[in-house]
Amino acid sequence: MRSKLFVPASRPELFDKALASDADAISFDLEDSVLENRKDYARGELLKFLDTAPATGKTLIVRVNAMDTPHFGADLQACCHPAVQVINVPKIDSAQQVLDFAGRLQELERARALPGDIALLANIETPHALHAAADIATSHERVCGLQLGLGDLFEPLGIRRYDAANVHAVMFELRMAAAAGGVYAYDAAYADAANVEGYRAEAQLARGLGFLGKTCIHPRQVAIANEVFRPSEGEIIWARKVTQAAQASQQNGAFLLEGKMIDVPFVARAHEVLRQAAQYAPAQ
Repeated sequence: MRSKLFVPASRPELFDKALASDADAISFDLEDSVLENRKDYARGELLKFLDTAPATGKTLIVRVNAMDTPHFGADLQACCHPAVQVINVPKIDSAQQVLDFAGRLQELERARALPGDIALLANIETPHALHAAADIATSHERVCGLQLGLGDLFEPLGIRRYDAANVHAVMFELRMAAAAGGVYAYDAAYADAANVEGYRAEAQLARGLGFLGKTCIHPRQVAIANEVFRPSEGEIIWARKVTQAAQASQQNGAFLLEGKMIDVPFVARAHEVLRQAAQYAPAQ
């Protein structure tokens, strides 16, 4: 899921265009991009689409309104659907909220005879959430990842959103929290859609910290995310050398390869690079 394209659920004319894009995932939004008086309309349009959505191989995600809003219950009813793989929940501040979410979702899935495999992508976008991020990541098997919400996290505190040092500090903390739970870290949206190079630089920063991918709020950002979060040819060549050398080294757990020490963590990383390269190889 290198790229996740954000689509307001109140804009049904964009749904098919989003599906036809090169994004790995489509995130239908019921929260901030939908005006208060359009919430019911957005849910209805989303549900109509989910009922007829073609199989494309893309991950379908729905961002619901926060659990403490009057919209959450209706949102959950709409997106507890066999076509939805992930529910993105904003403003989660504690492990207990995850457990509450999982309980409500499980009840709905049982009532609808669904498999019970819809995952939770938890938005980390408040100081409380950042402090509790590792607990959130480890709270329930439904949690598949943690996603940064930098606008909500930074703006109320007067923290400069596009200062790379500020962004790096929070990215690193989130990545460690996600690692504690064995889930992925996912990068935030970049609101300055016209700043292509700024988006690329932030995506590269995220990838260097081991993030899975980056949110896209405009189709022009999709190609950049796909490129940045796919292993480069140089990385693939090196990974092949490492795995081949590891196979040939039957007596030593650590060895030198072109002057660099290689042991178990480096071999594991090489295998992951090759897995990603195969996953994202261009169609022939």
